[in-house]
Amino acid sequence: MVTGSLMRIVSPCWKPSVEGDDSGKSGDVSGRVDGLLWYKDSGHLVNGEFSMAVIQANTLLEDQSQVESGPMSSLESGPQGTFVGVYDGHGGPEASRFVNDRLFDHVKKYTSENQGMSADVIKKAFLATEEEFLSMVKKQWPIKPQIASVGSCCLVGIVCGGQLYIANAGDSRVVLGRMEKTVKEVKAIQLSYEHNASFESVREELRLLHPDDPQIVVLKHNVWRVKGVIQVSRSIGDAYLKKAEFNKEPLLAKFRLPEPFHRPILKAEPSVLVQQIYPEDQFLIFASDGLWEHLSNQEAVDIVQNCPRNGVARKLVKTALREAAKKREMRYSDLKKIDRGVRRHFHDDITVVVLFLDSQLIRRSSWRGPLLSLRGGSSPSANGKT
Repeated sequence: MVTGSLMRIVSPCWKPSVEGDDSGKSGDVSGRVDGLLWYKDSGHLVNGEFSMAVIQANTLLEDQSQVESGPMSSLESGPQGTFVGVYDGHGGPEASRFVNDRLFDHVKKYTSENQGMSADVIKKAFLATEEEFLSMVKKQWPIKPQIASVGSCCLVGIVCGGQLYIANAGDSRVVLGRMEKTVKEVKAIQLSYEHNASFESVREELRLLHPDDPQIVVLKHNVWRVKGVIQVSRSIGDAYLKKAEFNKEPLLAKFRLPEPFHRPILKAEPSVLVQQIYPEDQFLIFASDGLWEHLSNQEAVDIVQNCPRNGVARKLVKTALREAAKKREMRYSDLKKIDRGVRRHFHDDITVVVLFLDSQLIRRSSWRGPLLSLRGGSSPSANGKT
């Protein structure tokens, strides 16, 4: 039963949508674009179904994402599964695009070498992607020094062999919807935690890693930042905070640190969670922090639970946009008229992937399901607004 307080959030589920309402019904293999909104309302995977949506706010889309279904290694006899990646870039789109191109390939490579999926495989894949990106930064530094200030948060989920693997570096988040049989309600369980200096635990971790640096975290304009310049403590990229050779001109002065450093300030190694998937585990919501700025974990889970599966990621994005408009005391219809770039003053790029867990399919480890490789966020039309 939907309570009165929840009605405001889920009521759009029962209203006809006026934007692309026929989506997901005609086999949109690579998703659809409606102005600044990209969406794939429904798709089938080895382990169940999914829904996916991306809204652009920046001049160039800095969120990148992918869903991969099928082989998790390069060996024909290797495991089958589902891979979800959400990559929230900052400083530009180069790092998130690079991760979108390379990380899954590294996962497959190390899964093959390891003859199975593991937390160690995923960590190696993150670090190999980081090493490749930093090598590219070094090559481009003489002609494109700003590339040293570009980075990306990385959130990955893998369903393989009845296990769920969650790896996170940065401040994106994944939330599990689990059926609590005693109360017959689907409860939100956060499976990742943000590597963001706004959390005391993250600040303490940084102080322990850098005991000789009293300025490792700085409160600036009421916001905690690592070295006073960035909020996240883990990422791929951000070479200027990992290698001292980039902490100099011609990098812009706002990124350069006044004192030299001798060890990386940020880390690329992810936090990894591994747990069994149970029949009461209903779905997973992967999203960049742009969604969680406007919706709580439980609000997002309630929307997925109470709305039709088809298009539910798009529902989450639009609900977040309505909340963003409300905070600025404006109508959602007026927010939709604001173009990219300026739109960033009202909300961030937002990526959402909802992965529905079919326990019967998950148990069939030898079953060869549909193969799929999908990238989120195709370039919107030049004058589109959504």
